[in-house]
Formats: sequence, C-alpha cells, structure tokens
Amino acid sequence: MRVASRMLLLVACCTSAGAEPYHLIPGAVPLESGPDGNTVVLDTPQGLIVFDTGRHVEHAQAIIDYAKARHRPITAIVNSHWHLDHTTGNWDIRQAYPHVAVYASGALKGALGTFLKDSRANTDKMLADPKTPAMVRDQLLRGRGVLDHPERIAPNHLIAESGRMSIAGRMIDVHLARLAATEGDVWLYDPKTQVAIVGDLVVGLVPFMDTACAEGWSKALDQIAAIPFRTLIPGHGPVMDRADFLQWRTAYNNFVGCGRSSRPEKECIAGWERDAAKFIDPEHKAYVRDAAGYYLQTRLRSSPEEQQRYCRPLSASTWRKPAA
Repeated sequence: MRVASRMLLLVACCTSAGAEPYHLIPGAVPLESGPDGNTVVLDTPQGLIVFDTGRHVEHAQAIIDYAKARHRPITAIVNSHWHLDHTTGNWDIRQAYPHVAVYASGALKGALGTFLKDSRANTDKMLADPKTPAMVRDQLLRGRGVLDHPERIAPNHLIAESGRMSIAGRMIDVHLARLAATEGDVWLYDPKTQVAIVGDLVVGLVPFMDTACAEGWSKALDQIAAIPFRTLIPGHGPVMDRADFLQWRTAYNNFVGCGRSSRPEKECIAGWERDAAKFIDPEHKAYVRDAAGYYLQTRLRSSPEEQQRYCRPLSASTWRKPAA
C-alpha cells in the first residue's frame, strides 16, 4: 500500500495545471504507517499557496516537484492545524523556499507543552523498541526532528480571527474554528470558484477525534454548511460536493449523538459505518471500525473532564496526561 501511495503522489505532482481552480496532491491513510493530509495548491499573483504539507518526505517532495514543474515559487503555506500529518512538510518547503510565509493559528504553542510533549515521550519509547519497523522508525525520527525544533514548522503569520485576507496577492476568505477538530482549525473559502478547503474538519473515513471538542466541531460544520460552496476538499479523502458534505455532517452528528447516549457501542459503530458508507473503501473497513470504537471510548464516553479536555485552550499548567 505504501508503494501505491507513493505512486499516487508522483502522479499528482507531475500533472500539469488543468481546468480545476486548485491542484490537489492527495494524502493517504496507510494501514502500516502514519497518514499524510491532503495538500491543496492555489495560484496567486506572487506564486503558489500550499494548504497543508503532509508528514512524509515523499509527500513534501511532491509539493516541491509540482512547484518546480510549474516554474512558480511557493510563497505561502497555510496550515489547517498543528497535527504533524499536516505540518511536517513545512520544513522541507522552508529549505527550498527560505522566504515562504507560513500562516496558521497560534495553537501550536500550547500543543507543544501538552499533547505533543506526550507524543515526544512516546516516540522515544517506540524508537527504543527494536521491534519498531524501519519505515515507522524513519517517520518517528522525522517527527521528533520538528518537535525538537518547532521553529521549523511554526507560523510566522498568526491567524487570530476569521475574515477576508490577502495571501501572496490573492484575496481569500479565511475562517478560524477556535475549538473543533483541534484548537485553532483554519479553513479557506474562495467565493470566486466556490471552493472550500477545510482540513480535518472533514475526514471521509472517520472523524479523527484525538484532539477534538465534539460539540465545537459540530458548530464548525454548521458554519461550513452556511457557505455557498460547490466543491469541498477535506483533510483526508476524496473531494466532495455539497451533497457529500451534508451526508458526512449528518453521519458525524449521528455518531456524536449516539456516543453521548447509553446505546451499545456496537450500535454506534454500525451507525457510522452505515451513514458514512460512501466514504469508506473496503480496504479501510476494519480500520474505521477500530477507530470509531477508540474515539467512542476516549472522547465521547470518557470521563466528563476528559470529554472537555480539548474544549478549552491547551495549557501546560492545566494539562493532565490522559489515562492509558
């Protein structure tokens, strides 16, 4: 599957600019490795905007190769959120284009002292384990490099509120969901082309709820629905039209509603599989079932305190490591 993912990236990077108002470098959710988020490239008068940069070096290189094939510089990066499968490639692009502007919320600072601090400790344990596969080890070392040097991925332009903004000479609507899939989810809408680029506020297979405020996420989906988009690009998975998005939003709200109820866990998982069936490919069915069960236990049916962990800004002074 990893080879297939690399081939997909190579195909994406080497196609010429077509009729679409964006260029998509698709991510992947491998079963044996960490995911890469989707990357979306937009043209501007000054060069290219790159929305999210992935995790693996192959994904980042596909972005750089596309820019070189177009003979256009990457002038700006917009990160949807601070998860490493959307930001690690910032460093590769910064090395290739040292003057690139990086736009994101300010949530990385709090994450470094909390969730990512714990992730750093877990990384060391896995690296010390001789059973950790070489491919996973390479990924862990790459992630540890940016955690030890967060300036490699940190923004130099903070997005503190929603509004229309000029990025690299292109006017675009920038939206900030303060506490949703993560703290500080940034998403874009281009009124001219009616394209919404929403990061992990939409994930086709299953909502990645590791750092989610479930109720805030639902509100963010309502805000997206209020925008007259025709095309929506999720953080992971294929491009959606409006009907697809509304179906996914219904699946999300039903899953959270079931998770907050006393209904059996199997019923909630089966409900997600039914409501989101269109977005789940056969290869990921077991993965989706396991992930949905995990998020039910750790986010939707954990203690009241744990359920609200990500419904407030991350702070080292209030952080308590989640129970194993």
